[in-house]
Amino acid sequence: MAIGWRDDLLTGVREIDEQHRELFARFGALLNACNEGKGNEEVLRLFTFLDEYVVSHFSAEERIMRSCDYREYPEHRQQHQKFIRDLGELKRQFRDGGAGLSLVISTNQMMIEWLTRHIEKMDKELAGHLGR
Repeated sequence: MAIGWRDDLLTGVREIDEQHRELFARFGALLNACNEGKGNEEVLRLFTFLDEYVVSHFSAEERIMRSCDYREYPEHRQQHQKFIRDLGELKRQFRDGGAGLSLVISTNQMMIEWLTRHIEKMDKELAGHLGR
């Protein structure tokens, strides 16, 4: 069971909040494709989108952090890099084992353990720094 977007994840930074919502929507679509036994092409298409989107999203966040001399930027950026590595691991699991239960579980864990907690802590702290 996937988790969905919750308004308590809003940071108050419109650009970032819109991108977070899109990430949740796309991860949800990935999980649905896996659960519904959709073809590998669909799952691969979603992974390709996520690859590109997280880079774009993280670049936007990091641009904001650099523009305001955010002192937590190095740690925040490290977490972004970890997420990209973890997403690569999900793609590896997909290549090795297809869109099975293991991939669904790993994707859910990634959303809950990383994405949600990252937004709740790191991104909200950035928003606080920005006065939002």
